[in-house]
Amino acid sequence: MFINNKKDKNIEVSGKGTDIKESQSTTETNNINMPTQTTNTSTNSTQTTNKVEITDWRLRLANYDNLLPEDFEVELTNIDNSKDPKQFDARAVKYLRDMINAMKKDGNTKIWCQSTYRSVKRQKELYDASVQKYLKQGKKQEEADKLTLEYINKPGGSDHNLGLAVDFNYVDNSFAQTSEYKWLLKNAENYGFILRYPEDKEDKTKIAYESWHWRYVGEENAKRMNELNMCLEEYVEYLQNGNK
Repeated sequence: MFINNKKDKNIEVSGKGTDIKESQSTTETNNINMPTQTTNTSTNSTQTTNKVEITDWRLRLANYDNLLPEDFEVELTNIDNSKDPKQFDARAVKYLRDMINAMKKDGNTKIWCQSTYRSVKRQKELYDASVQKYLKQGKKQEEADKLTLEYINKPGGSDHNLGLAVDFNYVDNSFAQTSEYKWLLKNAENYGFILRYPEDKEDKTKIAYESWHWRYVGEENAKRMNELNMCLEEYVEYLQNGNK
């Protein structure tokens, strides 16, 4: 039985051996693009450009430049029926379950969800703890913030706050050496998931490579992003410019 719940859960460690059960199907939402007009002005000229508004919830950005409000809420569902289940966006949880079950069916059984949904409040706790760690090492505030931001987004700036991200296993790049990671690179797009922070996109995401961090964007978006070799920031900008 899966429970809809908006409350934040413990996000530290999940059971490794729990099979993930099927639940009710959810319906994909297609991109709904509405044109908006923005005006750029300078002392010499006025330039009007049209941007397309991206209203597909699956493509919502939560990053350094797009912070969610502190009271942001999303409808959540337990991923499985384990003793201490993680939670995920109720509209997308089916695809996460299906992906993990398919991975295990193909023999890649050493897989578990280390972290999924995380409230903005919890994000702040993790961010502040990391900054304090560097300050205690003798770093100055600016450097402590910079080092923290390499792996931890500001509160409201994480996919985890949306309930659309999953961190697998031990949350380090040893995951890139596993058969589970290789399976994800080949098959995750079929379930609507992308590698959120690729190694060659750090200048765009502002986050260091994270082999363990996967984000739900919907199957058609995931396949198109991989085809174009774009991270989410690039893809959203691509669509805003009127491309398909």
